[in-house]
Amino acid sequence: MPPADTSSEPLKPDHKGHRERLRERALKTGASALPDYELLELYLFRSIPQRDVKPLAKALLTRFGSLPAVLSAPLEDMMTVSALDTKGRALRVTTDIALDLQLMFEATRRVVAEPLTRTTVIASWSALMAYVQVTLAHEPREQFRVLFLDKKYQLIADEIMGYGTVDHAPAYPREIMRRALELSASSVILVHNHPSGDPSASPGDIDMTRQIVKAGEPLRIKVHDHLIVGREGVLSMSQQRLM
Repeated sequence: MPPADTSSEPLKPDHKGHRERLRERALKTGASALPDYELLELYLFRSIPQRDVKPLAKALLTRFGSLPAVLSAPLEDMMTVSALDTKGRALRVTTDIALDLQLMFEATRRVVAEPLTRTTVIASWSALMAYVQVTLAHEPREQFRVLFLDKKYQLIADEIMGYGTVDHAPAYPREIMRRALELSASSVILVHNHPSGDPSASPGDIDMTRQIVKAGEPLRIKVHDHLIVGREGVLSMSQQRLM
């Protein structure tokens, strides 16, 4: 049986001193100067006020591989992570802790999405690349999204049209075009991720894209691009002339 979670116990002087020193360093040098595990540790202070949380911060980074991957992990996966503190007592990611981390990710996603709402998507290509990378680069399952644009190429909606497995997300041309008509969209940008990390287009990706392009032609709904997102970067199928 694992040791009980004694999170209500008061901090020992050395742990309290460590928290104060870390906070002072963040205030003095700025949070950007902190390594990932200390940034995560500082955030966990608020969720676990009475414990040494460094082991849990490091366990999260070990489990998911990076800070962005931690924050974008599914809630149920976060809750499988646990660690022992320096006293041998159990630390675990609770529902509240996982939700706090997901809220940080959602805030980040909205910050990078904000520039897309103020100008045309076509004219904000670098902002679009940043947005799709933050949103999908560390998603553990394939996710198919569609950006619906109006006649001025401004964003109407960004919607998830399909979830899949680690290597396939279904996309249905009729459903995409039906939704485009409902939103009065004149064009779309398709986006999906490759959890493997490699954004190269597969034969299936190419065939699927061409089916969606064909479905839009009689409706005069243009498919501007299909972006494939991986940890190694973003591939534009239009730029690669694969559409």
